[in-house]
Amino acid sequence: MHLPQREMAPLKSLEREYLIVDSNFQQFCASHGIFSVEDFLIQDLYVLAALAEQHSTSERLKEVLSIIDCQHQPWLNGLELLEDAEQNKHILSSGCERSLGNQKVLQRVLKSIECHSVFDIFTLLDLLHQLKPNLISQTGDRVQLLIVDSISSLITPILGGGGSHGRALMIYAGSLLKKLAHEHNLAVLVTNHMVSGEGGTHKPALGESWKSIPHVRLELSREHGSNMCVVRHPCMASGKAVTFMIP
Repeated sequence: MHLPQREMAPLKSLEREYLIVDSNFQQFCASHGIFSVEDFLIQDLYVLAALAEQHSTSERLKEVLSIIDCQHQPWLNGLELLEDAEQNKHILSSGCERSLGNQKVLQRVLKSIECHSVFDIFTLLDLLHQLKPNLISQTGDRVQLLIVDSISSLITPILGGGGSHGRALMIYAGSLLKKLAHEHNLAVLVTNHMVSGEGGTHKPALGESWKSIPHVRLELSREHGSNMCVVRHPCMASGKAVTFMIP
């Protein structure tokens, strides 16, 4: 089914923001039935590069296609994704089965932690972009865990009003964190505080839009003293709970 043209983002809409999407590139795409971003995304870049050979400005077109090819991560089919998951994606264990209170484990972990103070979403995004080249060039002990404590406190202030700018920033921050996790095989942990909902129930502060971003959602509750309780987890049966202690 072909969607009506008005429902798609036309390539021309990118012209001001991306200079490489000039009139020459748009004409080449239009000659092959490509008028929107969606049309372009489903194309094989290698096929387009071959077609560009027949064009009068083939060198410029091939340069543009090469730039675009370098900007996105390689396409993977299901088997390649499964192989990547089996070889590169692993559960990051704390070393403790039921308690995070093992003093030796905590001391070892604390020595390897690097902290940064972040008070708004823009500083967080800048920090994540600065982190990427360090992850690429790192040697020896590799970064295995990235924690963003109370990400909701950074995002909630920009979600007010009727505009979509704040929501777009939230989605972008989540996508960037997932991209870092995938490309550098590290675990990313973010915390999202709870707020009061209807009927006295509690719900995550970032709402429904954030729900689809984490791969695994975990709900914790503070019990008596220093005890914590895992209330919800995708691998835990409904109605069950697991208690652990933080000294």
